[in-house]
Amino acid sequence: MERNNHLRRQVANLRQSLFDQGYLDDQFIELEELQDDANPNFVEEIVTLFYKDSARLIHSIDQALEKQPLDFTKLDNYMHQFKGSSSSIGAKKVKIECTQFSEYWRAGNVEGCKRTFQQLKREYVVLRKKLEVYFQSARQAGPTETMSCRPN
Repeated sequence: MERNNHLRRQVANLRQSLFDQGYLDDQFIELEELQDDANPNFVEEIVTLFYKDSARLIHSIDQALEKQPLDFTKLDNYMHQFKGSSSSIGAKKVKIECTQFSEYWRAGNVEGCKRTFQQLKREYVVLRKKLEVYFQSARQAGPTETMSCRPN
């Protein structure tokens, strides 16, 4: 019992740190509120779909940035999809980088786009690692009502 309480506190602290460090926003809470006994892994399943979609988009953007001349319409479409996916799970830092990329794109700043895309990939990797630790810890702790609490 004490071990479970310790694990639940650890999960709550991990979750809070994701908000405190700016990795997640309120959209993540909205997803958590959709999770229930009938679908206890809903959030993790949605985030896993985000990983799959993001991997495809990152690959497509990488390829599009290598081609000359750049197809700005294609790049914009990919980035728009990436931003939408990021927004849908509350991936705040990734979404910010998507927005920055779009601003450089509109200004015709190719180097800014490439630099921002590298930063976006770094933020994505960090978020993915942090969420994997969070979900693994949450599975170990077991179901709890405090998981969907709003962060401080």
